Amino acid sequence: MTLVEAKDIRVGDILFHKEYKNADGTPQRWKVTSVKNWKRNPLRIQIGLKRGMYQFEKIDESYLDEFFV
Repeated sequence: MTLVEAKDIRVGDILFHKEYKNADGTPQRWKVTSVKNWKRNPLRIQIGLKRGMYQFEKIDESYLDEFFV
């Protein structure tokens, strides 16, 4: 995913991980819980993700290449 695609992401969208798979071989699904953009540095972004009931992550612009929409 590119930075331009990441800026279009909204809360509730589903992202798929490229490397991590479920038991049946499908890519892991992560739900977007928050999106934070910076006005002073437009190259920076932080996305909050949730998977299942207890797994929460925050990714930034350096991890965007591991996910796709």
